[in-house]
Amino acid sequence: MQAHTAARDRLAVLAGHLSSFDEGELLVGRQPTAAAISNGRTSKFPQATTAAEFPAAVHDALALDSLLTSEEKDIRKRVRDFAESEIAPIITEYWERAEFPFELVPRMKALGIGGGTIRGNACAGLSLTGAAMATLELARVDASVATFYLVHTFLAMLTIGIMGSEEQKALLLPGMASNELAGCWALTEPSNGSDASALTCSATKVAGGWLLDGRKRWIGNGTFADVVVVFARSSEDKQVNAFVVRKGAPGFTATKIDNKIALRCVQNADMLFERCFVPDAARLPGCGSFKDTNKVLAQSRIMVSWLPVGMAMGAYDMAARYLRERHQFGAPLASFQLIQEKLARMLGNVQAMFLMSWRLTKLAEAGSMSHEQASLVKAWNTLRGREVVALGREVLGGNGVQADFHVAKQFCDMEAIYTYEGTYDVNMLVAGRGATGISAFKATSKASQRGATQVQA
Repeated sequence: MQAHTAARDRLAVLAGHLSSFDEGELLVGRQPTAAAISNGRTSKFPQATTAAEFPAAVHDALALDSLLTSEEKDIRKRVRDFAESEIAPIITEYWERAEFPFELVPRMKALGIGGGTIRGNACAGLSLTGAAMATLELARVDASVATFYLVHTFLAMLTIGIMGSEEQKALLLPGMASNELAGCWALTEPSNGSDASALTCSATKVAGGWLLDGRKRWIGNGTFADVVVVFARSSEDKQVNAFVVRKGAPGFTATKIDNKIALRCVQNADMLFERCFVPDAARLPGCGSFKDTNKVLAQSRIMVSWLPVGMAMGAYDMAARYLRERHQFGAPLASFQLIQEKLARMLGNVQAMFLMSWRLTKLAEAGSMSHEQASLVKAWNTLRGREVVALGREVLGGNGVQADFHVAKQFCDMEAIYTYEGTYDVNMLVAGRGATGISAFKATSKASQRGATQVQA
């Protein structure tokens, strides 16, 4: 009876709290994040420091920085300083609104990374490892900005650099290297994701050029790109060719894909081509079949393997600082055994992920990397990256689900990295093919008519 009375009294008190307030005290509604309170510059909550003031890099437990040349270290520092000072203070609000921070694009020119590894035509001509350090440091702070750089540089620009004529390179690459022109890469279709070789977008030969018809989906940078590299099947030989479509071309429309939970700043597009005319001069002569896409994907997949490394580093750095600042039961969270085990597991994964991508990059620089090796590293790193961001979300408790503290954003964004440029499962099947010599891809009857099944690898 006494317990019943006590419970009833507590409910009465609670009811009083819920009903007794002045209108001015009502706090229902979305409160501004730390980034919104002062144009992205306010970094303090009572509990801990938000990612607007980005944490120091404390993730290098095995002195992995010593594996880099002085030039690669310089690139890394330059991009890290930019990402921490320019991206971190503003990116949470852009992510919340699912908008891209276009204000950052002109400033990135000064980083000296435009064009990545491409040489000539005003491109930076970086080493693969140098370009990887730029990608990694962008991803440490924000995966969306890193994805913009990757799509623009290692898909759109690299395709032109590898498959384009000298005239096409001279026309497009300088403006793209300076970020005056933005690029995107249109391969994936609504009906063909992993089975990209089955693409149905068509290119019909007409006098003076080609008419493109079909749809593309999940095209990063697609809503605003000035230069759209489009893959379509030629009416002449049924092989996949590549074309450059310019922004605003008649018959071409791009619509933003909304309601994403990952890479929210990336402006992915659904694309529609309806008798979109492109002149003969806009066809890239170096692309004669779908297999030629692998010339580009071989390098871009290396860069994609570095994205989860950078993201995991950022999640670890944020967790390490938060756990020192946040106190419970009269002590910092970092002092508890269960927390230390999770943090150490995150740290171990970061070291292993870095070494996997570093070794893959060195194999590529030596000219001995295989597609199976690239798929293995991309898949494995995204799997381990998933674990790192999940642990980071866990150790931050309630603040682990708020984007201001970084790990929630990395947690969501990692899901996209786990899937794009070949899903985890497809990449592991490519790696399994390398390990066994047996392909586990099962061709459908339609694919059998085309010949051997090809995948994005």
